[in-house]
Amino acid sequence: MNHPSALPSAASLMPIAARPDVLFVRGQGAWLFDAAGRRYLDWMQGWAVNCLGHSPQVIVDAVAQQAATLLNPGPAFHNLPAMRLAEKLTAHSGFDHVFFASSGAEANEGAIKLARKWGQLHKGGAHEIVTFVDGFHGRTLATMSASGKPGWDTLFAPQVAGFPKARLNDIATVDRLIGPKTVAVMLEPIQGEAGVIPASGDFLRQLRQLCDERQLLLIVDEVQTGVGRTGHLFAHSAHGIQPDIMTLGKGLGGGLPISALLATRAASCFAPGDQGGTYCGNPLVCAAGLAVLDTLLADGFLAASRQRGEQLAAALRALSSELGLGAVRGEGFLLALELGTDLGPAIATRARDLGLLVNAPRPHCLRLMPALNTSAAEITEGIALLRRAIADVQEAQA
Repeated sequence: MNHPSALPSAASLMPIAARPDVLFVRGQGAWLFDAAGRRYLDWMQGWAVNCLGHSPQVIVDAVAQQAATLLNPGPAFHNLPAMRLAEKLTAHSGFDHVFFASSGAEANEGAIKLARKWGQLHKGGAHEIVTFVDGFHGRTLATMSASGKPGWDTLFAPQVAGFPKARLNDIATVDRLIGPKTVAVMLEPIQGEAGVIPASGDFLRQLRQLCDERQLLLIVDEVQTGVGRTGHLFAHSAHGIQPDIMTLGKGLGGGLPISALLATRAASCFAPGDQGGTYCGNPLVCAAGLAVLDTLLADGFLAASRQRGEQLAAALRALSSELGLGAVRGEGFLLALELGTDLGPAIATRARDLGLLVNAPRPHCLRLMPALNTSAAEITEGIALLRRAIADVQEAQA
C-alpha cells in the first residue's frame, strides 16, 4: 500500500465535481477500498455502471483475453465481439439494428440524429422531439437541451432548439405539444436524476398509442434503467410496449465505456457516413458487454436480482416507517428513499463516513444503485449503516 505522502495530487484535474477527500484504489464485488485500506459498501456502483460489482471475474477474464487478442481494428472494419454483441442484443430485445458508442450521452445524441433523419425521409422534415420536465439524457449540447434538468437551459446557452417539454405521466401535456414539426417522443422509463420517478405502465402504453396514431417515433432512454437494473433486461418490457428506438449505456459494459443505440428496421435509416466514432464498437468493450449479457441471461440471475431488490425495497420501507421518512420509489436495484426534508447531502456524507456510499440526486431524497448480484447479507449490513447515518443526522438537526 502506498504511503499517503507518495500519492499524487488532484490539483491538475479540472474541478468538474465536488469530490470528497478520499482516494479509491481497489474494488471487489460490492466493496470499494481507499488508499488508507478502509472499505465501503458501494450502493452507487459508478452511478449504476458496475452492474456485476467491482472487477467481477467474468469481465476481468473476458477483457484480459480480448486485450491479448485485438484491441481496436478501427470502425471501418468488422470485429467478432461487436457482431456477437449486436446479435445477442437484437435477439433479446425486438430491435433489428445496433450502433455501439462509448457513453449514454453519445447514444442519446445518436437517437436524436436518427429521429431527425427519419423525419427528413418520412415526415417532411419534422425534427422536434417531445421530451420531459426533469428528464436527463446526457451532457452534450443536444442531450442537455433534450433534458429537463433545472438550470440547464442557460448553462451553455443558447440551447439546441427542438425539444418542447411535457410532464411525465400526463399524456395531455404530450398531446398539446405535438404539431407538424414533431417527429418523436423521448423519455426515461424511470427518471433517475430527478429522484427515481417512474413513468407508469399506463402512461407508457398511452405514449405508444399516441405515437402510433400521430406517426411518431417512440424513443426510450434506458441508459440507467436497462441491462437488468430494474429486475428486467429492459425496463419498458415489463409494461408490454415496443419502442422504435432504445438507448443503453452504464451497465452494458459492467464498468467499461460502452453504449448502444438500437432501432427497429422501420426506424433504422442511417446511411453510410451519417454516424460513426473512432472507438465505436471496439472489441475490448464489446467483449465486456458480452460477458455482462451472458451473465444476466443465465438461468435465474434476473429472478434472483428481483428478489434481492424486493428485499431492499421492503427494508427501506421499514426504515422509513421507523424514522418518520417518506415514500420508497423505483424498481429492482434502482430505488429512492424520500426524506421529507433536504437532508440528503448530509446523510450521504455521514453514510460515507460510516462506510456506505449512497447518492442524493435531489436534496430531499437518496438514490440507491447496488450491484445486481448484491447478497442478502450485504443488504442487511447496508440498511444498518443507513439507519445509523440517518439517525445521526436527524439527531444533529434536532
